[in-house]
Order: sequence, then C-alpha cells, then structure tokens
Amino acid sequence: MSEKYQVCKRCIMDTTDPDIVFDENGYCNHCTGAIAKLNSYPLNLHKGEKDRELEKIVKKIQKTGIKKKYDCVVGVSGGADSSYTLYLVKKLGLRPLAVHVDNGWNSELSVINIEKLISKLEVDLHTFVLDWDEFKDLQLSFLKSSTPDLEIPTDHALIAALYYVASKYNIKYIISGHNLITESIAVPKWSHGHYDWRYIKNIQKKFGTKKLKKFPNLSLFKILYEQVLRGITMIRILNYVSDYDKKEIVEFLGKEFGWKNYPTKHGESVYTYFIQSYILPKKFNYDKRKMHLSNLICAGQITREDALKKLQENLFTDNELKEMINYVCDKLDITTKEFDALMILPNKSYYDYPSYETHIFLKVLRNIFKKWKPMQT
Repeated sequence: MSEKYQVCKRCIMDTTDPDIVFDENGYCNHCTGAIAKLNSYPLNLHKGEKDRELEKIVKKIQKTGIKKKYDCVVGVSGGADSSYTLYLVKKLGLRPLAVHVDNGWNSELSVINIEKLISKLEVDLHTFVLDWDEFKDLQLSFLKSSTPDLEIPTDHALIAALYYVASKYNIKYIISGHNLITESIAVPKWSHGHYDWRYIKNIQKKFGTKKLKKFPNLSLFKILYEQVLRGITMIRILNYVSDYDKKEIVEFLGKEFGWKNYPTKHGESVYTYFIQSYILPKKFNYDKRKMHLSNLICAGQITREDALKKLQENLFTDNELKEMINYVCDKLDITTKEFDALMILPNKSYYDYPSYETHIFLKVLRNIFKKWKPMQT
C-alpha cells in the first residue's frame, strides 16, 4: 500500500486503490498484470492460430448441441461487448438463446438496442424480470451495508440466470462477452463478491426486511454441481477475436443494427451509471473510469494522454445530478435525506461481513474452485 498519492506512469491507476503496488519504474501492478494477460493464451496467438482455435470451439459446441434447439446461452445487457458477442455467435453458425436480466433499471436506450439486435439476428430471448419488491429491498440492504459492492446483486443474478437457463435446456456452453482486451484489470476493493451467495444472503439478513424467495442465486455448491456434474462450460469468445477494437466494434454495431453507444461504460443501466458516476467517487473516492480507461491503454486502444483528458470530463451538470438523485430515491422509495444519511455512513468492505472468504471450509473449497476453473476457456 502506498502512503502518498501516486499515479502509474504507464496507465492511470492510482493510490485510490489502497492495494496498488508500484515498481522501480513507477509502473503499477494493475497494468503489469494486464499486459501479462494480454500476452498469454489465447491473446498471444497470431490471427490464423486464433481463427483455428475459434473454429475448434465452434465445432465442439455444435457437436454437443446437435439435435437441440439451442447449442449455447449468451447473456445480453445491451452493452457493446455482449451485443457483439451475440452477433459473432450467430455469424459463426451457432444457435444461441439470449438471456437478459431485467432488474428494473434498464435505460431506455438499452431496451431499444436489445430489441434491434434480437430482431435483426432473429434470436430467441429469455428475459428474467426480477421481483421488484425483493430486489429493491436487496439494493437498499447493500446501500445500508456501506460497501462499494452495490452492483453485486445484479451481477450475481445474471450469473445465476445464465446457469439456470443452460441447465433448464440442457445446454453445455455459456458464451460470455467478458474479455481481457477491455476488462483485464479488476480491483477487488472496488467491487467484490460476484459469485458469493453467502455474502449476499448475509447482507440481506442483516439489513433487509424481506426474504429472497424469488431472487436467482447460485451457491458455491450449485456452481460446482452445474460445472462438474452437468458439464456446463463458460467461454469468453471475444478473447479469440483478432484485433478486437472497442471503437471499431461500436461503429460496426451502429451501422449494422442501428445500435447507439452510451455516455459511459455500463451506461445501459441507470443504477450502474449512478453508482459508478456518483456514489463510488463521492463516498469511497473510487472512480472506475480509471480502471476502464487503463484497460484500453494496456490494449493499445487509447493513449494515456487521451485517457487523462477523458478523466477530467464532467459526468453530470448540477441539475442532471439533482434529477438523477431524485429519480433513484423515488424508485427506491427513500427520501433524499435518507439517501444522504446512507452516503455518510462509515465505509465498510466485503471482509466486514460473512462470506465464502470468511468461512474456513468454504474458503478452502473456493480456492480449489478458483485454481481449477473448468468453466472458463
């Protein structure tokens, strides 16, 4: 941990991550790790080699899914990565079932983008509509927990929904839009616990007023069951795409589908945008734009100078911020005064609550699971 403020000389990560480490050149562990990932399999393969590996994966999926209506499941949020993934999967000759989790916070633009994509690709869509009363209560519980993990409930619901649909239709492959080109850097202190059902349950038990009877969930044992016994595998297919360039992908989606870009990463969700643009910077001094832009720097898709300029851009006018706070509070059925009180609670972290990592046996099991990781290719 650095005691004084410092910014990486290669990317734009800084000491707002308390666990950041710098080497003798002033380069941080985040970009050093990201560059190592970008030079590992399969990203280190030449174009022809990537194409051949991708062809092998496609044939394997087709063989496993023969005589079935669908041979893979693809999660779609309306964002660029998931949208291009769905297009690519269809282009490769696979028969995907698209899955979307509607948590009540979809931006109007994301709904339009998904509709355009599904319609033109002629893909079936399975939408999970979360029970709003339950989910609203869970979101309030996470606000009361005073951790930065405010989007963990949505992330977990999406993972659980993908496995649920794959299991229901006996589909062996989940195709993910997550990729190392645009998401090679992750900061645990900024967001942690995506797979941790024990963490989510305990936050709700401590701060919530409702039982989570309808919320899609995935325990550690359930994950192992789905992967080991049912043989469900998750594939990050974009890692096999040569020259995956975010700017070019956005332009392509616009021309091909009339898809429109969002003002910021994860702007397809009103709540995610609010969390990343206001709550995290204001309450925790965490600006996820640093992480997102540093990913693109490491991938050679933006210069450090341009990234620093983007970081100076204001995300809201005063009026826009006031409107956003009022909208979120109205939707969560709390007053702005109650929201302000939540914002000044002492900050906590994932490690302040019961989780898989605070349970000795489950931590050991989780570590075995993390080392093995049969679900991701």
